[in-house]
Amino acid sequence: MTQRELTFAQAIKEALTQAMVADSAVYVMGEGVPDPKGIFGTTLGLREKFGKERVLDMPLAENGMTGVAIGSALAGMRPVLVHQRVDFALLAMDQMVNNAAKWHYMFGGKASVPLVIRLVIGRGWGQGPQHSQSLQAWFAHVPGLKVVMPTTPYDAKGLLIAAIEDNNPVIFFEHRWLHQIFGPVPEEMYRVPLGKARKIREGHDVTIVSTSYMTLEALRAAELLSRDGIEAEIVDVRSLKPLDTETILESVRKTGRLIAADAAWRTLGFASEILAIVAEEAYPFLKCSPKRIALPDVYAPSSPAIANDYYPRAVDIVNAARTMMGLVVQTETELGILRETPLDVPDKRFTGPF
Repeated sequence: MTQRELTFAQAIKEALTQAMVADSAVYVMGEGVPDPKGIFGTTLGLREKFGKERVLDMPLAENGMTGVAIGSALAGMRPVLVHQRVDFALLAMDQMVNNAAKWHYMFGGKASVPLVIRLVIGRGWGQGPQHSQSLQAWFAHVPGLKVVMPTTPYDAKGLLIAAIEDNNPVIFFEHRWLHQIFGPVPEEMYRVPLGKARKIREGHDVTIVSTSYMTLEALRAAELLSRDGIEAEIVDVRSLKPLDTETILESVRKTGRLIAADAAWRTLGFASEILAIVAEEAYPFLKCSPKRIALPDVYAPSSPAIANDYYPRAVDIVNAARTMMGLVVQTETELGILRETPLDVPDKRFTGPF
């Protein structure tokens, strides 16, 4: 395949373009899809290329328009519905959970809802409690929904194409801090299988199971840990449902130590699910108690001063591993981590290539 470097946003746009060229049943709809900023640049130029009949703006009627997308999917279309924030999609939970997720089951497998819903998660300056939530565990809890969270541009394109071609409703989560990272992406149309994790770093001392943006923090943590001779293995989940439990368990059985890093709330979150699976399936291999790295059980702050103590980051992963290895914890200063921006502004060092 011909490789070149694209940003995460460009990879999503290319996936949409190629899927729409390949199948006339694919269309895109959402609030702000044809706007000048094009959903973080992911839909720029699509209306000019495919016309307003296949690239539709959407009124502020999330529940109703999600119902329109479900109906069109039942009629043979393959909609890609965009809710700019996961918070906006809460107004459409009835449609997603009580309709899209259940049609195939309720009609004995005779009906399918080939629908992709793109949801943006994560933090940003001043967004506060109602625009910064990461609710992936909600959707992964619902039978009938598939849930994916790409980290790299390569996976963003491949997973989106696979999701569009899947006959089930797929929730496609994008962390807003990932849109501008870049990495190699083939020009050709390709697929990344739903339900398959990716081991992005080999190690033998501790397993870090991470999702989305926290994979970048895990990579930084692994580099810091290697200075002390601790080699971390990183498993980027990519797909929350179906979940590749075997890759996770294989790694934990090798290292005997587990850190689950997910930038959502700690209690009953996805990190907790990872710990539960390992406790059930690989408990005899554990050398110490596993750890969760997640958000505290309070809402995202609007104040930068509070934000600097709210978000989990590499230092938390490092200290969890150091504790497991019998070493003292260290501060960011002692680890040589220098912050150039507040924690609610993207870190300029996390750009790529990935």
